[in-house]
Amino acid sequence: MISTTLLQKAVRASLCIRLLHSTRNTSMPIQVGQHLPDVLVQEGDPGNSISMAELFRGAFTPGCSKTHLPGFIQMAGDLRARGVDEIACVSVNDVFVMSAWGKENGADGKVRMLADPTGAFTKAVDLFLNNDHLIQVLGNLRSQRYAMLIEDGVVRKLNVEPDGTGLTCSLAPNFLSEI
Repeated sequence: MISTTLLQKAVRASLCIRLLHSTRNTSMPIQVGQHLPDVLVQEGDPGNSISMAELFRGAFTPGCSKTHLPGFIQMAGDLRARGVDEIACVSVNDVFVMSAWGKENGADGKVRMLADPTGAFTKAVDLFLNNDHLIQVLGNLRSQRYAMLIEDGVVRKLNVEPDGTGLTCSLAPNFLSEI
């Protein structure tokens, strides 16, 4: 599963790590200094929509089940100690999968599990993972893995994994050391 985690600081900053894919058109991925797009994602059940721009005047996003998500769950206290108010994981997946994935990993009260089922947010920040093999295996476009720091809705830091899926600059300990 490819996912994203978002954090929100008391100064309305957040950290965002996630997996995305870039399209072949001339658009550019979201850049440092830009506002997050106002895109709705879902949390808990299909009727509970959350505005990314409203929720994250800052955000953070982790990816895989073995390293990224558990890292942010384990470091939630450290992130909060640095002023992070919200931590969220965003994935191009359905709300039921996100909810079950969060429960299985003990994310309740630590990391909010947000579904981007159509990839609208991922598309808006132009971070889809353009990988034909993964599309064949997973069935649809996914997000690149990244970490993002946001203050008052403006991207202040963006660490995108060089290959879109790696486990380097977007890991919780690595990003925490930079904020």
